[in-house]
Amino acid sequence: MTTVTDPASPSPSPSPSSTPEPNKRSLLILFATETGNAQNVADQIARQCRRIAFECRVLSIDEFSAPDLLFEPLVIFVIATTGSGTEPRSMSSIWAQLLRSDLPPDLFEDLSFAVFGLGDTAYEKFCWAAKKLARRLGSLGAREICERGEGDDQHQLGLDGALQPWTETLIATLLTLHPLPPGAEIIPKNSIPPARVAIDDAPEKTTKNVIGAPKPVDLLQTDRTFHTAIVRENTRITAEGWYQDVRHLEFEFERQDDIRYDPGDVALIHPIAPPAEIQDFLELMYWDDIADTPITITRAMKDQSLPDHLPLHPQRTTLRTLLARQIDFRAVPRRVFFRYLRYFTSDDREVETLDDWLSPAGADDLYEYCHRPRRTIHEVMTEFRHVRIPREYIFDVLPPLRPRQFSIASSNKAHPNKIQLCVAIVKYRTKLKVPRQGVCTSYLAELQPGDQLRIAIQKGLLTLPPSPATPVICIGPGTGIAPMRALIQERIHHGSASNTLYFGCRSAAKDEHYATDWAGFVARQQLVYRVAHSRDGKEGEARVYVQDRIKEDAPGLWRLLEEGAWVFISGSSNKMPAAVKAALADAVEEEGGYEREAAVRYVDEMVRHGRLLEECWS
Repeated sequence: MTTVTDPASPSPSPSPSSTPEPNKRSLLILFATETGNAQNVADQIARQCRRIAFECRVLSIDEFSAPDLLFEPLVIFVIATTGSGTEPRSMSSIWAQLLRSDLPPDLFEDLSFAVFGLGDTAYEKFCWAAKKLARRLGSLGAREICERGEGDDQHQLGLDGALQPWTETLIATLLTLHPLPPGAEIIPKNSIPPARVAIDDAPEKTTKNVIGAPKPVDLLQTDRTFHTAIVRENTRITAEGWYQDVRHLEFEFERQDDIRYDPGDVALIHPIAPPAEIQDFLELMYWDDIADTPITITRAMKDQSLPDHLPLHPQRTTLRTLLARQIDFRAVPRRVFFRYLRYFTSDDREVETLDDWLSPAGADDLYEYCHRPRRTIHEVMTEFRHVRIPREYIFDVLPPLRPRQFSIASSNKAHPNKIQLCVAIVKYRTKLKVPRQGVCTSYLAELQPGDQLRIAIQKGLLTLPPSPATPVICIGPGTGIAPMRALIQERIHHGSASNTLYFGCRSAAKDEHYATDWAGFVARQQLVYRVAHSRDGKEGEARVYVQDRIKEDAPGLWRLLEEGAWVFISGSSNKMPAAVKAALADAVEEEGGYEREAAVRYVDEMVRHGRLLEECWS
């Protein structure tokens, strides 16, 4: 067998925690996720593989490396794709290893694999990361055992529209390649899966029906990747009465020299659910009498993932604490949630409704009930009053409360031991006219100066040019300004004055974020600032966006591109990134004299060579 090593790592050796035991009917499922959807899909695939007597290990792909794959005979990859077509951050390390040019073409000749991708056809590069991974593994000798699956969030059934038939194909393929062992039988589809944990009362005093008691066990305190931060500022930077509340937040870290980050890096923040909402949900679930009973949690199913920082036995916790820190009962449920309701209801009418929704013919009805109006789990449970979910199924039925990512809006050089964020507080009304608030942004909005929280720093997708003399062109409308602000502050700290910023907002008076900062940099000749106010024009005039400003500046932009300028795009990953790249191609075509196809290739080559980078989100 050929060996591959990571230049920064010792020679590979199989890890006891991640390597299958000899003679075991086992497979590995690796997921790469940004929002947790790929992890949920990996769990579903593992449950189906268990039905045909496979032992599965479900792991995040960042727990693995390319050398580790040499010891795996069978791997299922579940790979999400960001809006810009980039792989999730958790996949960056192994992907860089797999792209090494010195890897032999038969490196993974002993590896069989399958890939399920998660994407959204509303974006330009659908399931791009999954496609790239499948092609690269094939070029290194691995054998793809079934056609790649591609889940589309735009499908009427969501990801399940592709996942369900793909999983059936996978199961049939696995049974062909690995027939059931003697005496084994296929577990029926409608069997209730075993709970992934066991929960036991802990021998300790009980405090009942007191909101907030006992005090939650904050295991983030023991995680060295998280740092204690103190809120120094929480200021609204959009005009009072404006439709959107955007905040500038500043956090200072408890220990000096405790934090290091680069432009484009991301702050990771765990929200905490409001006590009143927790109490309401506990009563709805008939858990209020046991909400504060100390419990211990023991992992029961090793092929199912669990929330981060979950206090496992012998540590104690309570159901109230789990709902505060670990469980997202305000999420819009996925289809699998309704399958569990079907298992645990005692009412014939609820059974009939759920059977209808879970059938192919009832998909429209489920969409109209749940997904179109964005009903939350909390709201669904108010209508299915005969459902009794056993507490040991809490992690099977209810999704984890995941940390949220926020692009850092400051330079570590300009603001040592601090980070600043630019956060839009999410508030909207559903089709049912029900007001909604973002889980984490509403938590951040309530923070006061002096409050403490735990923050981790995650590596971002942006890289600065090696030389401060290299021109940069930054495009960051709305809260996409956050990483652009960090990048510009960093560049100016290093003495660079060749910085151009395109910012887009609705109104100069209402939501031109950090206008005073930009004016100061312009006055000191450290920045060229171009802003598009899309709603400030006269009635009847066409709205102006950042791509329009780029088109207006085509001659100057072409000169910068010819000088080797790097381009950075940040913001919503809907139509904006594609429109900006099209405007850049226009400049190349009109000012550089390129044919249209060649101009588009010019921009694509900038992406390929790392001169055009995106930090976009949906």
